Amino acid sequence: MTSPVRRFARREWGPLSATLRRELTARRLRAVPLTLTAVCLTAAFQFVQNQDWGYGPVQAIGAVRAEDPLWLALLRTPLSLFVPALDLPVWGALAQVLLVFGIAELCLGRWPTLGIAYLATLCGTLYARVGIALGPGTPFGLLASDAQVVDTGPSAAVVGLAVYVCWRQRAYGTGAAVVVAMVIEVVVKPNLAGKEHLAAIAGVLALIAVRSWRGRGQDVPEPRPGTRSWKPPIRS
Repeated sequence: MTSPVRRFARREWGPLSATLRRELTARRLRAVPLTLTAVCLTAAFQFVQNQDWGYGPVQAIGAVRAEDPLWLALLRTPLSLFVPALDLPVWGALAQVLLVFGIAELCLGRWPTLGIAYLATLCGTLYARVGIALGPGTPFGLLASDAQVVDTGPSAAVVGLAVYVCWRQRAYGTGAAVVVAMVIEVVVKPNLAGKEHLAAIAGVLALIAVRSWRGRGQDVPEPRPGTRSWKPPIRS
């Protein structure tokens, strides 16, 4: 008899593991070119920004702050996905990008993965401006000093992709656990990064809601022979 834990694991992660095995068996590393590029870019930006000569250029092309003009922030946002935080271990960021981007690229494809990553990052970037405008006296407000803090880098994209992949693969328990973990993060440490993670999740959940609404009624199974609604095919 199968244990409840194994039944849960099979139901929660069975479709996901089957997709990953199929794609990796068929194409191996050729299945994840975006992920490999993202890992290399993140590692390169980390190395360069820690050099005396490299900090300024990396900040100029990939560091986004709420105090920046909006047009400049939008220009920097695509590369900001790959600029890791200076105060956190880079190996954690690289592991997150490799794991989550890799799973997303195998399950969704290259361009959907990149699009959802950008959407999540952009939601965090725009939220920072709204939060500062609201001020610290509101639940979603931020301190004025947060305008000088650099955005989260790849972590908002990682969180958004994780939630979206869980929805697509019907790993609803895992997706809910990611959301709860981010809420706890904000409760324990209510800083800009944590709130940007929630903004990224909100943006992805909005996308999921739109996709679900547009797809409603499209997955209707075809009637089978012997049922009342079945009609024999018309032969030409």
